[in-house]
This record gives sequence, structure tokens and C-alpha cells, in this order.
Amino acid sequence: MTTSRPRGALAHLAVLPAAGVALLVAVLATMVAFATPSDADTTWSVVPASADGPDGRGVIDLELAGGQQVVEHVAVINRSTQPVDFAIDANDGYLTAKGYFDMRPSDAKPTDGGSWIAVPERVTIAAGATSVVPVTVSIPQNATPGDHPAGVTASLDTVSGQVRVQNRVGVRLNIRVTGGYVAKAAVTDVRAEYTGSWNPFAAGSVEVTYTVANVGNVRLVTENQVLTSTLVGENTWTDPSPAKARELMPGGSRTFVARVPGTWPLGPISTAVTVLPSPAGKPIPGVTAQRTAIDTTVWALPWPQLALLVLLVLAPFAVRLAAAWRRRRIKKLIMLHTKGTPQEA
Repeated sequence: MTTSRPRGALAHLAVLPAAGVALLVAVLATMVAFATPSDADTTWSVVPASADGPDGRGVIDLELAGGQQVVEHVAVINRSTQPVDFAIDANDGYLTAKGYFDMRPSDAKPTDGGSWIAVPERVTIAAGATSVVPVTVSIPQNATPGDHPAGVTASLDTVSGQVRVQNRVGVRLNIRVTGGYVAKAAVTDVRAEYTGSWNPFAAGSVEVTYTVANVGNVRLVTENQVLTSTLVGENTWTDPSPAKARELMPGGSRTFVARVPGTWPLGPISTAVTVLPSPAGKPIPGVTAQRTAIDTTVWALPWPQLALLVLLVLAPFAVRLAAAWRRRRIKKLIMLHTKGTPQEA
């Protein structure tokens, strides 16, 4: 996980005399050169660990009761060729619109799971070395049951011109407080729009936009399905996106767009959105999530097919009219020719 945040580093220098500004800029540049390696030379990673070092986990999963405390560890690996002083921080986690895990900025005060985590403020790691950092998680006695996402990062500030950028790499913590678990999703804001084809022999499609919200207290992964029904049949669409793109944190929501092809415009098109949620990660014994569905209707008139039908109905009349006009024309030409020819005795 990597985020960046620019900061003005030298904005206050405008009030100093010119000579003082030049001296202070030189001092700051020297300090930055010694304290902050360049982006090209500094790489590092942060992974879950035991007290002895990295343990192969991808995330840290914890299930604790209110008032319980546990000490976890993360390993910060300095892959650079020089020692680096990293800032360590913990904060609340969230999911981006594409389902990627991220954390609130380091200068934002944590209000949920991130506020339960204690870490050292800084750690200096020699070139090519690994440092195991203790992560103490203390659950409040009155903590709300359910999932409280958080994370721990090792960050490094770099300076480019007058902009300071913070680069962060971290580990995700899935903190679950024991109690009454609720796995529940809601579907809202369903909108359907029909897009037809001017080819009367080709079906159109229905674009369905809908929002799924996690109204329970545990992380969910939803199975999303859209069903369209017309007078001639049904079409089904199932969300093919990976699980992380359908994961929802408690209190979170995500808007999805589905395009259902093969739908003929025969008046009302009934559209049903069905969502089947399940707890993310390991199943929770005794906890089942109920299927939820919502319907909407969109009208689609078969204009290309009607136009074709009109043409087919009018075609015989047009042929007959053309034939009658042609006969009249020929008769008129014959009469004109007859009038201009002398009659025989």
C-alpha cells in the first residue's frame, strides 16, 4: 500500500532577509541530503512477522474480545544501500472504489481500529537489514462487536524542490471484536436503461446501475446477479469481477454497473438485482447472510421492428401503385402516339 501527500516545506522563508534565506536553504538542503535518501536509491517493504522475523502471512487477522490485548509484529525490510530512518504509524483502514485496501493519512487522527494500536514512532534500519517492530493491539472494554479495519505503515519523507512527499508502505490488520456478528447487505439506487440497435434483427442491452451497502458489522463479499425478463424470455448476468472488487467493510458501500445483452425491446423489461452476501475471509460459525433483491422496470419500444413491419405491410401497396402508375403511363403514351398517326381508310 503506497500513498503520497505533498506539503509546503519552505513557505515560511518569505519573511526572512535574503541572506538568511540563502543560509537556511543551504542548511536544509544539507540536512535533507544526509537524512533523506533519494527515491531511486531507497526501497523497502513491510510484512507481517513473528518476533523472529517475517512469517509468510499476507495480512494480520485478529479476533479479540473487549478488554483483550495482544502483541503482533511487522518486519520492516530496508532494501537500500544506506541506513534509513523510517516513521512508523497506525491508522484506520478502508477500501478504495476498486477494492484496494488503504489507510487514512498519517496526520489524520484515528477514530476506530487504528486508535487501538500502539507502535514505536520511528525505527532506523541499516542498509539491507530487517527490523521487527512490535505492534500492540488493545481492544477497549466497550468496543463494538464486528470488524474494525486498520493498518501499520513505515513511511519516508522525500523533498523535491519545495514539495515534501510522504511515501508509505504498510500491512493490513483485520481486527474483529467478538460478540453478536451480523452479515447483512442492502441494495439501493437501482436504475436501468435500455440501449437498442437500429438493426431490427439484433437485440439490444440493458445497463443496470445499483449500489450495495454493508449494513452489518463484519466484512462481506457479495455475489451479484442481474436478471432481465421480457415477453420472449430471460437473460442473466453474474458479476465476473474478483472477490476484492466486491468486498465491503461495515458501513461501506459500492456502486456497480452491469450490462445485460440479448434483450429484445418488447415493451416493459423487468430487471431484478439480487445480492447474496457472505462473510469475507474464513466462514463465521452460526452466521448466515440473507439474499436481498430489488426490482425495477424499464420500457423499450421496438421502433426498428415496427419500422420493418410497416415497410412489409406497405410494400405490396407500393408495388401495386407503381404498377398502376406504369400502366397509366403506357396507356397515355399509346394514346398520344395514336393521335399523331394518320388513320387508314
